[in-house]
Amino acid sequence: MRVKPSRTTRRPPIALRLHKADTQEPDRILAACAGDEAARDWIVRHYTPPIYRFCYRLLRNEQDARDVSQETLLRVLRNLHRYDPKHRFTTWAFTIARNACIDLQRKRKRIGPWTDREVVDTAPSPLAQTQQRIRAERLERALQELPDMYREILVLYHFEHLKYTEIAAVLDIPLGTVMNRIFRARRKLRVIYEDQEAS
Repeated sequence: MRVKPSRTTRRPPIALRLHKADTQEPDRILAACAGDEAARDWIVRHYTPPIYRFCYRLLRNEQDARDVSQETLLRVLRNLHRYDPKHRFTTWAFTIARNACIDLQRKRKRIGPWTDREVVDTAPSPLAQTQQRIRAERLERALQELPDMYREILVLYHFEHLKYTEIAAVLDIPLGTVMNRIFRARRKLRVIYEDQEAS
């Protein structure tokens, strides 16, 4: 029997981040491509956090994520002349980050341990904060049990808020595959999460 959750027990299946759109980003990107040092510095500051989060969830190791994030930003800056302004810069940068993660995994033939947890939100009361932390940790554990192809697509969609078309470009797969894979990934994640909750 399905029980409709009350307002006090409802919990989001995925903790989402909300990003404010930067209306000056296109101009900054073009300036960086033209060699403007301040604009290049802005790219590093603006893109380091999301690229690090993405790498961290794929590699499951803090030091590896730092190294790959740094390598990604270096590749981005070195190859700005190859960036096509017709496409979204975020998609291009995440494609480079994903390729850097794959390069590291192939090179080391290993996956590091999950070393710490990220609590996305804060709560007003200690009890609510503890419950939220437990749910966030359980969600992260469930996420890590997913096969790589499901984990990376959920990270791109739910945590980094890429559109279906952008995910298709990053992963180099058809749009229909993106939609199908997100559906399957959510279903698998829910099963894993609920199994953890029941145990």
